[in-house]
Amino acid sequence: MADPQSNAATSAYPEIPADAPPSGVIHIRHRHTERFTVVGNHLAQHAELSAAAIGIAVYIQSLPDGVSVTAKALTLHFSEGETTIRRALNELECAGYIARPRILLDSGRFATRTLSYDKPGCVPQSKPKPKQRPKPAPAQVQQPASAPAAPPAPNEPRAQPQPSAPPEPPQPPTGPAADLLARLRLADSRLLLSAGDVQRLAPAIETWLSRAATPAQITRTLTANLPPEPVPIHHPARFMEFRLGHLLPPPLPAEESRPPGPAPLVTCDGCERAFRSHDPDASCGDCREVAVA
Repeated sequence: MADPQSNAATSAYPEIPADAPPSGVIHIRHRHTERFTVVGNHLAQHAELSAAAIGIAVYIQSLPDGVSVTAKALTLHFSEGETTIRRALNELECAGYIARPRILLDSGRFATRTLSYDKPGCVPQSKPKPKQRPKPAPAQVQQPASAPAAPPAPNEPRAQPQPSAPPEPPQPPTGPAADLLARLRLADSRLLLSAGDVQRLAPAIETWLSRAATPAQITRTLTANLPPEPVPIHHPARFMEFRLGHLLPPPLPAEESRPPGPAPLVTCDGCERAFRSHDPDASCGDCREVAVA
């Protein structure tokens, strides 16, 4: 007779320890040695963030620097829609886990960069410099003993080093172009230029003036569509240099030469007849023939 077989499926779960709590989760631990991310409980157990925000924050902290984490890029990775992901990013920004400042680029344009904080308020840690091995000290060559120097005479005054004169400040540039650049800070206080910057940018302003652009037109073009007032302009000189080069107007076309118009009407003194002539004292043809006869 065959041995009786049990129809119950063998359990694939580990045996529950005897000292396990009677209810709640039981952790099955594993020690990671590669491809893992350390996340603080202040994020994983955050009481005010949504589950989507916590999951996206953990995903962002696991990525290396340089990976795009925009809402559209995250939508390609998660099954949630773009609206849910944007709402989660706003939650993380309010909680201090990410920041999205606008940064001025070298080209004069602004770009939004995303900063991810492992913990709100933490500061970036500087990378430790590699330790340099001490160089061996060069071998000292013994010099022959020389006679000791004679001590200075007690009454001989010592020469005092003369203090060097401070460098003279550069002369402020003058002229219509320099005046226009100096007055830009009156239109916006963030456009404060140094004397060296004014001297360097003055030739570009003179090029605008040579193309029949008025000072008011140049000022309006340079100060139009600036970033909002709270956003600082860190390099106003490079900002102005970019606009002066990329917004330069073309020169005016040469004026077409017009053909001369007809001669004006004059009145003959002899017969009071009107005729056209460039000479106001000329006589008509009939009167000239009578005068010749």
